[in-house]
Amino acid sequence: MDTKEIFKNWLANAKDDPDLVKELEAIKDNDAEIFERFYQELKFGTAGLRGIIAAGTNRMNVYTVRRATQGLANFLNKNYDSPSVAISHDSRIKADVFAKEAARVLAANGIKAYISRELQPTPVVSYAVRELGASAGIMVTASHNAAEYNGYKCYGNDGCQMTDVSANAVYDEILKVDYFNGDIKLVGFEEGLNSGMIEWISDDLYETYLENVRKQSVNPDVCEGSGLKVVYTPLNGAGNKLVREILSRIGIKDVVVVPEQEMPDGNFPTCPYPNPEKKEALEVGLRLCEKEQADLLLATDPDSDRVGIAVKTSNGYRLMTGNETGIMLMNYLLSVRKEKGTLPEKPVAVKTIVTSKLIEKICEKYGCELKNVLTGFKYIGEQILLLEQKNEENRYVFGFEESYGYLAGTYVRDKDAVVASMLICEMAAYYRQQKKSLDDVMTEIYEEFGYYINRTDSYEFKGSAGMQKMSDIMKTLRDVPPSDIAGFKVTEISDYLESYSKNIVTGEQTEIHLPKSNVLSYSLDNGGAVIVRPSGTEPKIKVYVTAVGKTNDEAVKTAADTADVMKAFMN
Repeated sequence: MDTKEIFKNWLANAKDDPDLVKELEAIKDNDAEIFERFYQELKFGTAGLRGIIAAGTNRMNVYTVRRATQGLANFLNKNYDSPSVAISHDSRIKADVFAKEAARVLAANGIKAYISRELQPTPVVSYAVRELGASAGIMVTASHNAAEYNGYKCYGNDGCQMTDVSANAVYDEILKVDYFNGDIKLVGFEEGLNSGMIEWISDDLYETYLENVRKQSVNPDVCEGSGLKVVYTPLNGAGNKLVREILSRIGIKDVVVVPEQEMPDGNFPTCPYPNPEKKEALEVGLRLCEKEQADLLLATDPDSDRVGIAVKTSNGYRLMTGNETGIMLMNYLLSVRKEKGTLPEKPVAVKTIVTSKLIEKICEKYGCELKNVLTGFKYIGEQILLLEQKNEENRYVFGFEESYGYLAGTYVRDKDAVVASMLICEMAAYYRQQKKSLDDVMTEIYEEFGYYINRTDSYEFKGSAGMQKMSDIMKTLRDVPPSDIAGFKVTEISDYLESYSKNIVTGEQTEIHLPKSNVLSYSLDNGGAVIVRPSGTEPKIKVYVTAVGKTNDEAVKTAADTADVMKAFMN
């Protein structure tokens, strides 16, 4: 069936959402638009679904959500007795609608659906899966993507995002489901509530979640009376209630919330790309910081699993990278816990392969084992599970990825901006008592271990042609690998898809014992590195540069030169 035939089928049958009916009518004579919306299905990967909110098989709408949920339901009913699913959503457009649609499908398939009454942070779903003993979890979110996106993230019964194996099995079931021929079962939402197949999640669960977050404090008394002043923005997302509540509980009382970004709003009117990694998203908060003369700007993304910060300096406010915040937290947790005697005998930290190598130096200083895993927080969660299976979960200290995701504690299996916000403020209060800002702390760490500057550049490839372009670029890099980058010789190439590392000097080849992933890594003779990775959720290639220098200026220049060279490969 070609795209025009698929479109005609939707035009005839997609009548449940008036918005989609109008869209379909509006594009019926636009062949290019029809093709873009219908040339493929939204693929269900390890991050579930993600796409632009609109009509079409290649878009996020009630029909793609229902179909995905029917496939999930078929998978669960084949693999579990009396399965159940925990569901929530963030502030994105139609997120509450999609969450209810998922619950309707699950209930119709005999699967108990626990659903939140209002938007909640993503880590709460991970917590709810484990707390409720559910078989799976669904979070309707597109994380930090632009306002026109939404998504559907799935969790396994361990509270981790689904593994490749499970996600592929669910996708196989989804592909068997037709949108309109009766394959998809539905009950009314109220009918599901009345029958008990749909149940609101109790407020008690959120209270126990906060109690678990509070337990991750390593300096419980340092915040009260510290004088720390914080400006906080939830970026119109889901973090507003729980982040403010946990800060209040630890004694951070002087919190000013950015009014324009306080309330949930999927249009994100003051930050169309609500990503705390981007300065543009933080501009309103930074202006308020200047007015209030706050010590710290705290920004959580729409689903509140990532957090970004800016810290006061003598020259205004410095935006900390995700790596820098993680480096400071790792150093803080290890040093304070060692000082207080609460560090486990054989501590374990986990980071992703694209995250700063400086962590290796800090872990070495404190005798902490460091595990490197593929990009994606589910791999960090998996390491916690492996420790739990050996009754050693208490060894886990901290895990983080450079893209502003952090987790202390084992109560959830995903990155958690609520606990990260708490620990960042606690850390800032601790050093404030020593007359140090976080800017001072980061500089001290660099002076001790060397200036490790990390830079990430994203190259976007839109539309059907973009996916082919991304594939061609990765093939070229594999077939004709660079021998040097920005004047530095490539000493080792690691191919995570082919599962090997090759030492260019000796020719020795070793096996990589990680799941296969379309990632290429180049180690350079100056101690730096370049990693190239197509995004698993967006039509873009990310290039991660690590540059090392004796001074900040030296490392920054090396990073810029390296990035310029890699840009040429992306054309």
